Amino acid sequence: MSMSRGPFENIAETVQEPVNLSRRGFMRASSGAAAGAFILGFGLPTRRARADDTKSPKFRGTQVPAFLEIRPDNTVLLQSPFIEGGQGTFTAMAQIVGEELDADPETFIVENAPAGDEYTVMDSGMRITGGSMSVRDGYAPMRRLGALARAMLLQAGAQQMGVSVTELTTQPGYVVHTGSGRTVRYGDLAHVAMDLPIPDPAIVTLKDPSQFRWIGQPVQRLDIYEKSTGKAEYTIDMRVEGMLHAAVQHAPRLGMTIASIRNEEQVLNMRGIHSVHHLPGAVAVVAERWWHAKQGAEALLVNWAEATLGTAETMRVMPSDFSSESYKTHLATASGKIDDAETKGDTEQALQKAHTVLEATYSSQYVNHAQLEPPSALARYNADGTLDIWLPNQAPDMFRADMAKRTGLDVEKITIHSPLLGGFFGRHFLYDQANPYPQAILLAKATGRPIKLIWSREEEFLRDALRPLAVVKFRGGLDTNGYPVALEAISATEGPTEGLGPKRGKDLDPSALEGLTGKAYDIPNRRISQRYIQSPTALGYWRSVGNSMNDFLYETFLDELADKGGKDPYELRRHLLRGNKRLTTLLQAVVDLSGGWKRGPFTAADGSRRARGIGMASPFGSEAAAIAEVSIEQGQVRVHEIWEALDPGSIVNPAIVEAQINGAVALGLSQVLLEEAVYENGMPRARNYDGYPILTLDHMPRVHVKIVESGEKMGGVGEPPLPAIPPAVANAVSTLVGRRIRSMPLSRHNFQS
Repeated sequence: MSMSRGPFENIAETVQEPVNLSRRGFMRASSGAAAGAFILGFGLPTRRARADDTKSPKFRGTQVPAFLEIRPDNTVLLQSPFIEGGQGTFTAMAQIVGEELDADPETFIVENAPAGDEYTVMDSGMRITGGSMSVRDGYAPMRRLGALARAMLLQAGAQQMGVSVTELTTQPGYVVHTGSGRTVRYGDLAHVAMDLPIPDPAIVTLKDPSQFRWIGQPVQRLDIYEKSTGKAEYTIDMRVEGMLHAAVQHAPRLGMTIASIRNEEQVLNMRGIHSVHHLPGAVAVVAERWWHAKQGAEALLVNWAEATLGTAETMRVMPSDFSSESYKTHLATASGKIDDAETKGDTEQALQKAHTVLEATYSSQYVNHAQLEPPSALARYNADGTLDIWLPNQAPDMFRADMAKRTGLDVEKITIHSPLLGGFFGRHFLYDQANPYPQAILLAKATGRPIKLIWSREEEFLRDALRPLAVVKFRGGLDTNGYPVALEAISATEGPTEGLGPKRGKDLDPSALEGLTGKAYDIPNRRISQRYIQSPTALGYWRSVGNSMNDFLYETFLDELADKGGKDPYELRRHLLRGNKRLTTLLQAVVDLSGGWKRGPFTAADGSRRARGIGMASPFGSEAAAIAEVSIEQGQVRVHEIWEALDPGSIVNPAIVEAQINGAVALGLSQVLLEEAVYENGMPRARNYDGYPILTLDHMPRVHVKIVESGEKMGGVGEPPLPAIPPAVANAVSTLVGRRIRSMPLSRHNFQS
């Protein structure tokens, strides 16, 4: 479905009344100004106007009325500018704001903020949850937000107590008069504080880190109770009055359209079916119950027509003879223009003069997101011409702008509700063909009733936006002592950002080569380049993006260079990082964590033959180093231990950081050992988990974590631990079996001796 308005150009009003006010919405409304809450900016035009007056490009996130509500019971409602999808962002935001507000994070209720400029806190001017940017980009503005709100409460306390504000301080949830010891709860000051002007953000005082109560502490996750009791609600759980359910059958290949349906009348007569709808590249069945809609969609016998001439100019078109295996061969043998992304020295000359030159071709694989919650969306047109839509997303303002283009509505008439995400890390960005909300909007318009659309697992696997496939040709030059003097990497691939459109942009896509670029090793001559080749598959971001595949490619080739030069791979990394205190410290930290470097092969206590491998990565402002210990069981790799050290500069919640490292390790192991989206005849071979295995609990190794706070600028946490894992595993396997592993997943290889 293209970005054009199409059938929405002459949108008409529907008769559906907006209904089903949420419990939180009701509580917010009923505990408002009349109840004396410190409500800052919900449906009160005068306060919103005052909030808008404080908008400053120099200080984002200062519109306190948009973010905070302090209630009479002293609980704090925070509208988070970053989306929660299981990574702990809500808890971190509560810790950061609560620290400066002087309010216990346990008293916070955190929700995903709606779309709107006031919730943009990133210096880039974007509002996205991705790139491991939430805490590091939200840290300064959220601290400032808490400090501003605290200053307003102190001013309100001074008025109520009849004293100077200089005589007051705060304790968690209270304004305190230092002379007399008198206290006033925040909730009791709300009706005064809510009408005060917001202080100048340029002069507000932040705490010295030595005074922190909660930042840096393992504060318990705020979402644990609702998730563990089944009360947490995702888009797939949403309901509104009068809604219908929908399921779809997509065309087997991108670009195809409906030619005819052989049994549409029979399906319409099936139990519970409301209607059948022809959509761009899909057919939908609407019913009173989703199960009936799914049965109807699966029963439809559709004659699909091939893409028409010119379709490829506006969207991806999948050829009927496409296979991922032949495409990999195509990438390996392709010629054409090469664009340099990173150069240093004269790599070609250095390679010509090198004592030894090593050439190798490495490849990565397509992978699915394979999220556990199938994609879903709920759309409702209202009688006043507005549109409400519930959908999991990582960028509400981008989605709302796209919906405005599709529907012809002004953005102010579109309300996006962002429930918790039941799957994260790149799946919920603006992928035209890989998201159900355009279909839900079409169906809501066509039926005049709210529509909840859920894609079955099979449809999800058919339309997922994949992590790119890449083939990289390496050349490395060694001096007479066996040390690298030159390294060249030419990647034949298309990056995920390039993959968002039907054509390549004018600039190189950094996400195509990150993990090949930006390496800290002191190799005097290097060249990192891309040979752009467009993939017919829909491409998308995946956890740690280009680093997830490129660090595997680079770090395994580096081990191959070490072997060629007669060097231990750990010692080679130490040599190449000499003078880099931060990375040398990190490398030593992971070695110490593992009990000392022991490459192997060696015999473990259980009698198994094992080896260890090492990998490093520098993604999203953080530094990571990992060691893996592996054995071979029945011809396949078994990972027993993972040691990982992560240096994100500084942290907010060590418990969340450790949990994120464990999760990243699991996903990193899953992709290096098992995951691969294989295409044959233009279609994915796997349409469910039976054909797309992921790591299971019985194959999860013991994970040992070391957090190193170097004090450098704060980096990300959610994605950085992943990229070091695949090369650490592959390097260990190569040591154990005595031959280099140059592709993922390792399940493709048989290591039976």
